[in-house]
Amino acid sequence: MSIDRKQLILEAATKSFSLFGYKATTMDQVAKIANVGKGTIYTFYANKEQLFKEIVLQMIEEMKQEAEQAIQPELSFKENLHRAVYRILEFRKEHQLSLKLVQEEKEMGTPAVQEMLNEVELAIVSYLKEKISIAIEKKYIRPCNSEMTAFVMFKLYLALISDWERNHRPLEKKEIAELFELYLFTGLSITP
Repeated sequence: MSIDRKQLILEAATKSFSLFGYKATTMDQVAKIANVGKGTIYTFYANKEQLFKEIVLQMIEEMKQEAEQAIQPELSFKENLHRAVYRILEFRKEHQLSLKLVQEEKEMGTPAVQEMLNEVELAIVSYLKEKISIAIEKKYIRPCNSEMTAFVMFKLYLALISDWERNHRPLEKKEIAELFELYLFTGLSITP
């Protein structure tokens, strides 16, 4: 029974954070949406921050699952890396909670939201670092600092998908893959 109540609370809190954001969500709201007493929430979570963190950690796990599902064993490391990163960023653009958190962070700079968005970014970089480390071991790519490379890859994708669109037409998935290939794998220099 308690697991069902905990799941109800998580679902209600996710709904509230997704609709109203972190700052505007109260434990009273969550209790009302979950149809439980406020005290019931406190049997599982000490405070709103703890509840929020668990929800964001669940979202990170969903994001990783989405990335893993995008990977196809018959494709090359580069193709799979592109598919995984692109899916992660699509997930962030589609996921209602993620969208609300990004909006709240931009508009209000809520510290708890900034902290959790940082957790999301660290999780993405960590995921990519793991994939890059495997690629280095298998000699698909040359040795490099896998964490820094993961960070650069993530930021490049983010720039091509989000930042570029502010002043230009959105890039097609194929164009992004070609640019990624050019900047990270081929390079810009012309060798004689």
